Amino acid sequence: MPISFTCPHCGLQTNVSDEYAGQTGPCAGCGKTITVPPTAATPIYSAPARRSHGPLVMVLVVVAILGAFLMCVGFMAALLLPAVGSARGAARRMQCINNLKQIGLAMHNYHSTFDCFPPAYVADENGKPMHSWRVLLLPYLEAQWLYDQYDFDEPWDGPNNSSLADFMPEVYRCPSDSGPNASDTSYMMIVGPEAISNGSKTTRLAQVKDGSSNTIMVVEVANSGTGWMEPSDLKADRISFKINDGTPQGIRSNHPGGACVLFCDGSVQFLSDGTDPEHIAGMASIAGGEDVSGFFVEK
Repeated sequence: MPISFTCPHCGLQTNVSDEYAGQTGPCAGCGKTITVPPTAATPIYSAPARRSHGPLVMVLVVVAILGAFLMCVGFMAALLLPAVGSARGAARRMQCINNLKQIGLAMHNYHSTFDCFPPAYVADENGKPMHSWRVLLLPYLEAQWLYDQYDFDEPWDGPNNSSLADFMPEVYRCPSDSGPNASDTSYMMIVGPEAISNGSKTTRLAQVKDGSSNTIMVVEVANSGTGWMEPSDLKADRISFKINDGTPQGIRSNHPGGACVLFCDGSVQFLSDGTDPEHIAGMASIAGGEDVSGFFVEK
């Protein structure tokens, strides 16, 4: 399609073929250099706009750094979680040991006052258990106020005494104990004719012929189902003496590998699951003369 063009120098109007659109040459009238204007269809080259990749690059860098950080955090958490769990377990076990040490000290303070250790329970005139040794120790566990509210004229589960169940001293429950009732105790005596108490019988330290460091006074019983005021303990003739064997009447804990045991000298040992039951049975008697020198103890 011809292009109508007027020379800007001489005013000559001519028709130029569109193939010359945008080209430069001499005017046919005056000879001066002119440029034929482009048509609408003639493409005009323009340099492409430079794209800025700065923000995108920064976003990618930030995402990469954040991803690496989260991976490191996850990796460190995976490494530390077992250690944290182990540390918490060790702390709970240490608190359990401290609980038994306080109970042992209270036992000896009771002995200093009455020249004997407390009986497993105080019975009524018919021999029925009425009050637990755990109640008798209250004045020696900084709980005199609770002892003063306890009524020895009624049984442990009487109307007045039942109202005191929720005030159990923390020393009577292991922090690892998962039993549903927070007023259940984690610690019991082993009761029997040769044990530290035969129920209502008291024992003097001089009667512990096997040696106070070799004779069991109180053991750990996790999930006992026994209220702390309840005059109920482990019967020596009913337990297997094997640590954590799953029987209803037995020494057990929620600590991995064993259970804590208080001896008559006030020391606390951690007896492993592999401790020979015959040795434990020997340690439960006060004057049986058993050789318990080879039993396995983890301190």
